[in-house]
Amino acid sequence: MVLTAQKRKYLEKLSDEKGIISALAFDQRGALKRLMAQYQEEEPTVAQMEELKVLVAEELTPYASSMLLDPEYGLPATKVLDKDAGLLLAYEKTGYDTSSTKRLPDCLNLWSAKRIKEQGADAVKFLLYYDVDGDAAVNQEKQAYIERIGSECVAEDIPFFLEILAYDENIADASSAEYAKVKPRKVIEAMKVFSDPRFHIDVLKVEVPVNVKYVEGFGDGEIVHSKEEAAAFFREQDQATSLPYIYLSAGVSAKLFQETLVFAHESGANFNGVLCGRATWAGSVQAYIEEGEAAAREWLRTTGFENINELNKVLQTTATSWKERG
Repeated sequence: MVLTAQKRKYLEKLSDEKGIISALAFDQRGALKRLMAQYQEEEPTVAQMEELKVLVAEELTPYASSMLLDPEYGLPATKVLDKDAGLLLAYEKTGYDTSSTKRLPDCLNLWSAKRIKEQGADAVKFLLYYDVDGDAAVNQEKQAYIERIGSECVAEDIPFFLEILAYDENIADASSAEYAKVKPRKVIEAMKVFSDPRFHIDVLKVEVPVNVKYVEGFGDGEIVHSKEEAAAFFREQDQATSLPYIYLSAGVSAKLFQETLVFAHESGANFNGVLCGRATWAGSVQAYIEEGEAAAREWLRTTGFENINELNKVLQTTATSWKERG
């Protein structure tokens, strides 16, 4: 890893004293609206989304090394982070065009790496959907897009976190056993592509290389991979990049995510932390919608705290410092 002094300073702000990134992700926009809509008939309002992000930031950032927010609904929350917590801001528009399998990336129109930095962020985060076996012209377009963002981050001397969500253009259901069979290749090969220095990425935010629900001993349904096969995929993923990499929780339960991290570590994965979202705070949504702010705070101070505290304990025994990569 070749880091400028400023980028290193920013990364240190985003991680704990051991160099482990224990970040809280709450840059959900479309997904948050859908979650809120499960508990109320009317369309979730901007005020509701902003307030919930503020509540989560106030209650949980004292226990996180940093927080990922979005500039659309998350700016009020950036003002209430714990003084020791770093800030990442998302640069991408939420969702993707469902009329096509291309899933082309798009930046927020009114934002730039410069503006994200001016907002006090310690890193720029961008999400990319990528099918390594997909249309070659589409993949070239996506790579060029990431090159532009990487160059922006170099110009602003701010870390660039790329979140890669692998998919298959020909498999609609990413939770299916059919996709579980090809997921390891999709995740690992995409990591190899974007580890190229030309993209100027500082940290990769990635999925674990298997759908653990289809791994022997984790799920109660069809088994796609034995434990030994899954462990080998974790080792292969670790060897696929020299960049620091952190895991996303992908909406699984807090307990399953923690068990997955332990398995990753035991398999030989030298991951450098997490950016964990719904696994930590999802339950606060129902409390907030149905019972209001006080109930949401109570949930966050009890179950939410328990989720993040247990995750932190797991990280201290499984994750390694990003300073050791390279």
